[in-house]
Amino acid sequence: MFDENLISEENLDMMSSQKLAFIGDAVYELMVRQKIINSHDENIGHLNKLKVKNVCCTAQSDLYEKIKDSLTEKENEIYKRGRNAYVSHSPKNISPAIYHRATGIEALFGYLYLNSQLERLHEFINLLDL
Repeated sequence: MFDENLISEENLDMMSSQKLAFIGDAVYELMVRQKIINSHDENIGHLNKLKVKNVCCTAQSDLYEKIKDSLTEKENEIYKRGRNAYVSHSPKNISPAIYHRATGIEALFGYLYLNSQLERLHEFINLLDL
């Protein structure tokens, strides 16, 4: 599922938070989908409802609340870079604070993925109640 040594640490530290969030969004969704199919034996319609409920700004913001006290200094730095990144728009039905926390989580997931920290990603995903 994941490749090791995807990018050097130096290049990773220089990567924009938007790029980290871009890849992190896909990693987050894939991991949520994997957890859903491993833990549920319902029809695809039900599985999709679970996915939609858990792959959204609110769920990502809620995940931050669960993990914020366990983040390392580096993880917190990456999260804050993503959270504070300039975005040109945010969804109408979501507060800017929730949207920015979700972007921070996506950036963190992108960083951890590109830094091959898969165990850490699984620790975080396992905190989701699916």
